[in-house]
Amino acid sequence: MTFLRALRCEFMRLLRSPLAPAHGVCALAGGLACGAYFAVAPWDPSMGADAYVQLLGAMMPLMAGIVCGLSVEEERRAGGLSNLTAVPSRRIAVAAKGSALWLMGLLALALAVGIFAGILAGAGRLALGAGTLALSVGGLALGSAPLYALMLALSLRFGRNVTIGVGAAGLILAFFSMGGLAHGLMTGELTAVTSGLLGLEPFALPARLGSLAVEGAIAEALGSAQAASQVSAAATDASLLCAALTLVAVAALLAWFERFEEGKTYV
Repeated sequence: MTFLRALRCEFMRLLRSPLAPAHGVCALAGGLACGAYFAVAPWDPSMGADAYVQLLGAMMPLMAGIVCGLSVEEERRAGGLSNLTAVPSRRIAVAAKGSALWLMGLLALALAVGIFAGILAGAGRLALGAGTLALSVGGLALGSAPLYALMLALSLRFGRNVTIGVGAAGLILAFFSMGGLAHGLMTGELTAVTSGLLGLEPFALPARLGSLAVEGAIAEALGSAQAASQVSAAATDASLLCAALTLVAVAALLAWFERFEEGKTYV
């Protein structure tokens, strides 16, 4: 049993489950709706892109909770978690599941940002380059990595409903960390830079890391060396914190799941 083979099996199962089309539908709906709005709205298109990325990032705690909760529930119904527990290596199995779910989330984020950018480009309002957009997607995905490990553990231990509840609470915290929904869009502030300590809590990391890529481009376009330096420093600090949290979360998940015993069916 190798990690790559286990990952391939997870992808094959996910592609036959409702989770795959659900990711596509959510990305398509978000990209089309927000892209169509900001293509005609009077807001600055760069700040609109920043607000959109923050929205995507703030949604990630809830999305990770829903996806992990439903995936584990599906495993329970199919065979009492035998695909994860009755295998030569539990660690490889749970790592492959978490990685597959995270990679599917990454693809959905890339699709959502790509559709949004395509609509703005068609309307002649795209002010950000492809490199900035790619960095933004990378920031969203990196910030989500520890959340998938957390939500997978919660799904295994407490079930779907608790996991989704924690994800919903994380969504609220993420919005507050940026000063509220679309706060930067209305005030013109670079809110990912000024979010302070609240922006370093784990649920806010997807929104903050994704937004900092956009705000870095905005600062450069404004010609503000001080703002660009602040964005760079904030991105470095947040990235290092996220990397450390991911390593700790994944290591804890693997060590705990090795001794995990299924006691009952959770809902």
